[in-house]
Amino acid sequence: MPSPPPTQRKASVMSEHKSFPILEKINSPHDLRQLPESSLEPLAKELRAFLLDAVSRSGGHLAAGLGSVELALALHYVYNTPEDRLVWDVGHQAYPHKILTGRRDRMHTIRQWNGLAPFPKREESPYDAFGVGHSSTSISAALGMAIAAKRSGSKRKAVAIIGDGSITAGLAFEALNHAGDIGADLLVVLNDNNMSISPNVGALSNRFAQMLSGKLYTTVREGSKKVLSQMPSVWELARRAEEHVKGLIVPGTLFEEFGFNYIGPIDGHNLPALLHTLRNVHLLEGPQFLHVITKKGKGYGPAEADPVKYHGVSPFDPKVGIVPSGKAPKANYSDVFGDWICDMAGRDPRLVAITPAMREGSGLVRFEKEYPERYFDVAIAEQHAVAVAAGMACDGLKPVVAIYSTFLQRGYDQVVHDVCAQKLPVLFALDRAGLVGADGPTHNGSYDVSFLRCLPDIVLMAPSDENECRQMLYTGFMHEGAAAVRYPRGIGTGVQPAEKMTALPIGKAEIKRTGRRVALLAFGSMVPTALEIAERLDATAVNMRFIKPLDADLVAGLAASHELLVTIEENVVAGGAGGAVAEVLSERGLQPKLLLIGLPDRLIQHGGRDEMLKDAGLTADRIEQEILAYLEAGIPNAIKTA
Repeated sequence: MPSPPPTQRKASVMSEHKSFPILEKINSPHDLRQLPESSLEPLAKELRAFLLDAVSRSGGHLAAGLGSVELALALHYVYNTPEDRLVWDVGHQAYPHKILTGRRDRMHTIRQWNGLAPFPKREESPYDAFGVGHSSTSISAALGMAIAAKRSGSKRKAVAIIGDGSITAGLAFEALNHAGDIGADLLVVLNDNNMSISPNVGALSNRFAQMLSGKLYTTVREGSKKVLSQMPSVWELARRAEEHVKGLIVPGTLFEEFGFNYIGPIDGHNLPALLHTLRNVHLLEGPQFLHVITKKGKGYGPAEADPVKYHGVSPFDPKVGIVPSGKAPKANYSDVFGDWICDMAGRDPRLVAITPAMREGSGLVRFEKEYPERYFDVAIAEQHAVAVAAGMACDGLKPVVAIYSTFLQRGYDQVVHDVCAQKLPVLFALDRAGLVGADGPTHNGSYDVSFLRCLPDIVLMAPSDENECRQMLYTGFMHEGAAAVRYPRGIGTGVQPAEKMTALPIGKAEIKRTGRRVALLAFGSMVPTALEIAERLDATAVNMRFIKPLDADLVAGLAASHELLVTIEENVVAGGAGGAVAEVLSERGLQPKLLLIGLPDRLIQHGGRDEMLKDAGLTADRIEQEILAYLEAGIPNAIKTA
């Protein structure tokens, strides 16, 4: 793949605010590779300063990118990108990569509507070899590219850059096992910024990494294999001796067992050492594993001190850092869940909480402090999170799995076979259901209704406000079977949750307003919108509450007394709650006019939540127009999706 022509535009942020004399000349990695090596360290300082300036103005992911500046520079300097493939895991660490690959002038638009995507995206740049969003996919993807290169006779290289958090997932180890087994020509770079081996970084380990990747060591090693393999007992002794010697200095025995040649650890902010080692590795064939130590937030003191706080940021002044607004923050749905689970744990000692590395996002910080022995963060391992919950439930515990809607997709097999098929009492607290905003399509909770409601015996609920969320969590916890509560990101309607917890009657909806002609059957977050439309049209509005089991009797009654039924949900229409209503009507032989409104059959791109809802057609004005147009069309006994 040829390098794209360099852009001639300067970054608006750069030209308006600060001077970056070297960086402003870099519009593609081709430009980068024309620089003398002596220019790279000054360029790294400019790149780090530019990243801080840009993200502090636009918001976005900061700490991880500050830590990967030298790594991005070195990889693009040594490898012939985009012909050589760089696959960045997740994408939080890929902001420097975006800046170096022709997108510097648009960094101020990142995560905004019609702006740069928050993660690598194939449609955005030929340098984004693989689109990402969920973690731990990089090694599998890069391995696939390495296999494709071999099949086509190409000499191009494939590199996976994976973080120490992402490599905790089973998927990463499955890929390592496969790559080592087939001897793939693949480099895996572990960008390690939080592991206990970091004290090993220094002159000795840097030098040792260079030696392990060097030609002399490789030649001697491979030559010895050929000679000693003819003498099995001597070869085994030599192999073990090599492992023990390396094990004294480096923590790579695990990766060697997978069949990789382990190199490192190396200081990821030492450009000369990085370049020297990468040049050596570039010449090697077969599976290589380079362990690089970096520091999240590198170069910006507040981010170094608190990388979690500076992981994802809103606009702020870098001179003073992120400061509290002074206003008491409004409680959001994650807070409602966090308060509920602490209250429930105080009442029921059987309760345990499980999360796949989403403590802060899911609202479990307080729970971990108050009930540390009942808190289980299983790292980025969604399948394991669900399966271990099933095992706990088998022996009398009452597990609550706190997980984002989009991440539950990764544990779906375990939901089906390990929980539902065994009728186990596991409660799924599904945060970020529906459209989530700036993280975009990979993080939208668009499908959970469709993939959960088809499962036998599960109870699936969607709250319309904060208090209802608390009561539904209690209802699901008390249910002796699988249950899920899906709730949106952010604040709700502002309803204060009641301290008292009361189980809702399962499968019963609530009529919020009685009108004529049209009945609006709204689910979860769309109830306030439905009430607004109902006032305009003098329609009936129903808070359906339960997606499964559905209030079939109420639906049938509304079908008999209204000209048109309209279902409104923040899930894809295909297989969604509206489909459940259609199925009930079909089972009862009823054929009213039915309009299904939900997320369309396409990806909704990143941006503000209001912009995404407008694009999806889920605003009050747009839905009202759809209803009026449908009534005017006068289509008898038909189902229509909007």
